[in-house]
Amino acid sequence: MQDENGISFFGALWNGLVWFVQNIAEAFYNFGYAITHPQLWLNWSDKEAIMRFVYYGGSVEFFFVVFTLFLVLTAIGLYYRNFMWGMVRGLEGFANTTGRFFAWAGLLMVIQQIVIVFMQRVFTRPDMSFGLGIPFQMDISWFAEELKLYNAMVVCLCCTYTFVQGGHVRVDLIYAGISHRAKRVVDMLGAVFFMMPMAVLTWMYGWYFMWRHLIVPKPSASDTLDRLVMKSRALRWNIETIGFSPNGFNGYFLFKILLVAFAAMVFLHAIAFLYRSYLEYVEGPNSVGKYLDKDSLGEGEEAYEGAH
Repeated sequence: MQDENGISFFGALWNGLVWFVQNIAEAFYNFGYAITHPQLWLNWSDKEAIMRFVYYGGSVEFFFVVFTLFLVLTAIGLYYRNFMWGMVRGLEGFANTTGRFFAWAGLLMVIQQIVIVFMQRVFTRPDMSFGLGIPFQMDISWFAEELKLYNAMVVCLCCTYTFVQGGHVRVDLIYAGISHRAKRVVDMLGAVFFMMPMAVLTWMYGWYFMWRHLIVPKPSASDTLDRLVMKSRALRWNIETIGFSPNGFNGYFLFKILLVAFAAMVFLHAIAFLYRSYLEYVEGPNSVGKYLDKDSLGEGEEAYEGAH
């Protein structure tokens, strides 16, 4: 098979394989160079450093650094099983800690909504203020729209926590009826072919979407590093502060940051889920739920746990 440019299918496949291997090899150098030269991308008093940070955050180089690190850690974990269990416990602990903390945003959302109703209907006030000395005062419509931020925190930052707790809704057609090892294979394939690619695509979209609402000139995913460095001459912070109503909530850039955080946490938990599924596959049914830190509703409520 040969196309109009004279490149055969197998030739293109070989070129792609060479490109893939080269990027993995270069990842070690790129990671070492970034660690030893932090001033090039972390010194945000330098406009060029900001643009380098923007570029590398959504770049092929960054993807292969993360991918290569994943391969190295996986290789070590395959040799030292306790090390892999340690990574599972660490990543699941991170998901649980983050989720349990930001789950309180749901309570704040309810309390704030009650206060808004009282201020509007009982005291007929057009605004609300909180604090001592110099209070934080905004129109009631601002606080009413801010409720969406609490909801976004719960959705984005408690997603992996809910996964650890087994609280996501599942459509089960064959999973319950297959063997333990077959279940673990399905879980591993799901982590590799669904969770990880979804997280990467969300990150790639969300990263530039976030920065386009934080700085000008607006960066683009198609911009090269040299072009972004050239744009840095005119760089200035331009954080989005436009609300949907004149006195409404104006911190919508926070939603873009939450989108990126969501993608990162899902990717990390995909790794944890892959490792747990593999370890449970190797160690057998007795290892199911090993080291799993699940919340409990109390004695006698087991039937409702993980079903919310």
